[in-house]
Amino acid sequence: MGSMIELNDTLQITKEQGFPEELNYEKHKLHPYKAEDFKDKIFEFKNKPNIRNYHMPPVRNFLVENTNGKWLYWGLIHILEVKHDYINKTTSGKYKIIYINTPEEMIQAHNLIDRNEQTRYEF
Repeated sequence: MGSMIELNDTLQITKEQGFPEELNYEKHKLHPYKAEDFKDKIFEFKNKPNIRNYHMPPVRNFLVENTNGKWLYWGLIHILEVKHDYINKTTSGKYKIIYINTPEEMIQAHNLIDRNEQTRYEF
């Protein structure tokens, strides 16, 4: 018997799972956020389906907002803590923002990183 370990480089979450309420794309277009705006803030995510592992600092992970199956690439984070619920097969944890994409970078990010037409966010 064995087990498989999958390492994720993307934390793709919904508002319900812990995507920061403070980040709003329409506001970001008008007055872009910077990582410094959140330098002392620790965010939490919860109940991400399946058991997941993420890159540890100083290696970055991508932060992606999932809205109705469409992915918006917000920037880079460090995962600080991960908790696995083996009964319910979910992953929860904590993270901090280390870089926020400019609105222009957000538009290009999907083309550079993802390219999955089914998850493309429409600007």
